[in-house]
Amino acid sequence: MKSTEPKRLYQSVATQIIALIRKGEFPPGDRLPPERELALKLGVSRPSLREALIALEIGGQIEIRMGSGVYVRSGGSNDVESMGALGDSPSELMQARAAIEGSVAVLATARMSAAMLDRLRRTVERMRRLAAAGKSPVEADRQFHMLIAEAAGNSVLSRFVGELFDSRHDPIAAAMRGHTESAQTWTAAVQEHDEILRALQAGDPIAAQTAMRAHLRASEERWISGALKQEADPKSEGSVDQPHSRRRQRT
Repeated sequence: MKSTEPKRLYQSVATQIIALIRKGEFPPGDRLPPERELALKLGVSRPSLREALIALEIGGQIEIRMGSGVYVRSGGSNDVESMGALGDSPSELMQARAAIEGSVAVLATARMSAAMLDRLRRTVERMRRLAAAGKSPVEADRQFHMLIAEAAGNSVLSRFVGELFDSRHDPIAAAMRGHTESAQTWTAAVQEHDEILRALQAGDPIAAQTAMRAHLRASEERWISGALKQEADPKSEGSVDQPHSRRRQRT
């Protein structure tokens, strides 16, 4: 019997939006309602809606215009089956990372050596220099998380950490980050890595777990919810929630 992969939540939300387009509720060229209003209409969370909108943008069904809103494109495909190739939900990926890497940090604390702490310290400093120079510290970011996994001494967990981190390059996650990341988000991420490092230096497993989970939850907030807050002036004509943000470097 052929197994089928469960439909991701953002795919289900995207299917609902396409159904409304098919019914003529949102004809080609029309602007969709603001995210807040559309989320209420569909009975979904705004983060889930945002992921669906990004997926539809990638698929060519909608166009996100900065400072204007989200518009239905004419001639867009109604096929949502291909969305499976876009990757997992970015918010679910970050939640999985928080669960797994929080536990990895606990294991790593007990096995942490002075040499490993020095490698982690140098990695954070590299992240800081790159961010200050306006360059992407993503490779150093990955190295930091992989070093902690290495210190934990479990090859299976280390593989999971690497695979989940690399899921940031899936189409939907990459598009999401392209809408929300900036030099400011990198600065915040570096500070959070500092907190993790301090907890590891102190040999405090609970503090290390807390700092790791706090960092990954903050990253999820930046990815998913940050852009939802960047709305047009409600007093301006035709203002809507803005799912489009600056396109800058990645975090």
